[in-house]
Amino acid sequence: MRAERGSCEAITAAGIVRAQIPRTTGQGDPLSAPCTGDWAALHPSATGHAPVLDAVLERRTALVRSSASRTSHGQVLAANVDTVVVTVSLASPLNHARTERMLALSWESGARPFVVLTKADACADAQSAAHEVSEVAPGADVLVTSAVTGQGLDTLIAALTGTIVLLGPSGAGKSTLGNRLLGEERLATGAVREVDGKGRHTTAWRELLPLPGGGVLLDTPGLRAIGLHDAQDGLEQTFAEIEHFAQGCRFTDCAHVSEPGCAVLAAVAAGEIPQRRLDSYQRLLRENTYAASRTDARLRADREATKKEITRHLRATYQFRERQ
Repeated sequence: MRAERGSCEAITAAGIVRAQIPRTTGQGDPLSAPCTGDWAALHPSATGHAPVLDAVLERRTALVRSSASRTSHGQVLAANVDTVVVTVSLASPLNHARTERMLALSWESGARPFVVLTKADACADAQSAAHEVSEVAPGADVLVTSAVTGQGLDTLIAALTGTIVLLGPSGAGKSTLGNRLLGEERLATGAVREVDGKGRHTTAWRELLPLPGGGVLLDTPGLRAIGLHDAQDGLEQTFAEIEHFAQGCRFTDCAHVSEPGCAVLAAVAAGEIPQRRLDSYQRLLRENTYAASRTDARLRADREATKKEITRHLRATYQFRERQ
């Protein structure tokens, strides 16, 4: 239910226990490290000490972003999630590029994205904003809500099932929305700066919290950086209309830049696809391709390092035999 550095809290048949996480866990690949939402096997201690995490079971879904350290590794934000609630604040200008980025991350996870527009009471025309967001969120439900007036909250509570994670930047109203779902002021909330609409991190860790109507809420800190990590399928789903028109391109490897017979460029010229939408798609695609190339390079380097280690070991073995 909560993972920290070197330890975690787990829900067991005997209640909540704190377990130790071995130092070697996730060293080779951070994606294998335990994360909030994981199902895990614990090895009990015969001496009365805390149990030890022995294995992380295969994940059904996983919300993964590129590591904040800018390495080629990915970072799991949440595991075994059923619904990703992408929060977008209506108290500040809409940032469609950020919404598209979060949707690509959500679709790639294998969970169902649900876009929730918060702070409708601070927006002069919330329905027009909802229409705008719907245009950049094909296949995802979009709901207008307000924690102040209660607008849309009953509909949201009825629509959410299973394990739910709130995803969005600081200041988007995730903690306030989470408190409404929980039915109590469980999560800390903070003020938002008027100059840029940004908030500070009021959630310091990821934690599973039971919902009164069933299911659980996975509360996460606000994300200032959401880098894509191997999100090709998520991008195709997020930009489904571009992928649809791309099937009519003359060349199968068309980059939709200046190629003859490009059906996507024709759709842009005809006003069927906004130029901003195509620009955002190409930018995220380049980022994802670059991240994938770095990952491949790391894997090649790891394989080469393993081969060199085997060679050194064999050489040392032969030298020892010769001395004998």
